[in-house]
Amino acid sequence: MEILAFGVQADEKPLIEKAFAGNHEVRCLDVFLNADTAAIAAGHEVISTSVNAQLDAQVLETLAAGGTAMIAQRSTGFNNIDLEVAGRLGLTVARVSYYSPYSVAEFAWTLAMAVNRRIVRASMRTRDFDFRLDGLMGRDIRGRTVGVIGTGKIGEAFARIAHGYGTQLLGWDLTANPACVELGMKYVDKDELLAAADLVSLHVPLLPATEHLIGAAELRAMKDDAILVNSSRGGLIDSDALVDELRKGRFAGVGLDVYEAEAGLFYLDRSMEAVDDDTLARLVTFPNVLVTSHQAYYTVDAVTQIVETTARNIDDYLAGRRSENVLVPAAPPTR
Repeated sequence: MEILAFGVQADEKPLIEKAFAGNHEVRCLDVFLNADTAAIAAGHEVISTSVNAQLDAQVLETLAAGGTAMIAQRSTGFNNIDLEVAGRLGLTVARVSYYSPYSVAEFAWTLAMAVNRRIVRASMRTRDFDFRLDGLMGRDIRGRTVGVIGTGKIGEAFARIAHGYGTQLLGWDLTANPACVELGMKYVDKDELLAAADLVSLHVPLLPATEHLIGAAELRAMKDDAILVNSSRGGLIDSDALVDELRKGRFAGVGLDVYEAEAGLFYLDRSMEAVDDDTLARLVTFPNVLVTSHQAYYTVDAVTQIVETTARNIDDYLAGRRSENVLVPAAPPTR
């Protein structure tokens, strides 16, 4: 069977080919799945998609009409998939429910330290042989208060690094993580965390209940010199409200690996085009803001786990097995 994989990055391709070797042929496409590209999948029973795929009703209907029966998404998040429509169409949809939490946690800390110590500005200066220190002063992290919003596997990994720095830990989640409590984390309500934390990092999924979890009121509640990091999902932050606060000169630094309107932008080269997203254009101009292109997960360790799990999800589908990775079950294929 030939598996059609959409949105494959150049670094990802050899890992995908290795994961599928000996079982199935895999054809890797660098285009993302959306309404314009869905017809390419015609005749493929199984396809694999990236996190930036557009799997709304229109795309799912096109896939089903073309003979696709199984979608294996190479990510943990699935807010881009209309699961109700997928179920109605009889599609099987699976995701990767777990991969290295350290990849994202370590990158979140990379963002935090980069904006804290003005690394990007310093690097740009020294490339021009400007070795002044003006405007590059950061702060020690040791002794500061770190707020972790979402203390699952990634939040816990982030908290362990924070503990190593010697910080005071505050957490917010629906339930306390015993491992975080052992690190000395104190669970408080969100408003208290935002008001007290010197650094806030987001590690919750994007759901209807968490969309704009950090809105105008929450941003105003934060310290003027706080650091805000989001390596989870862009929709957790109200980007327009964030721009409004940054215009007031607030926040020591903001590190964003995700952006709520990133679809159609991230993972693509738009450097020779006019980008009409005024909010993003404004965000990247602030000297205390660092935006990266949804790369926190992008380590050889994590991507290997992701593609190997994706291959197992497809094998499970073909064998009629179900696992915790299946989001929408459907009748097993007849062989």
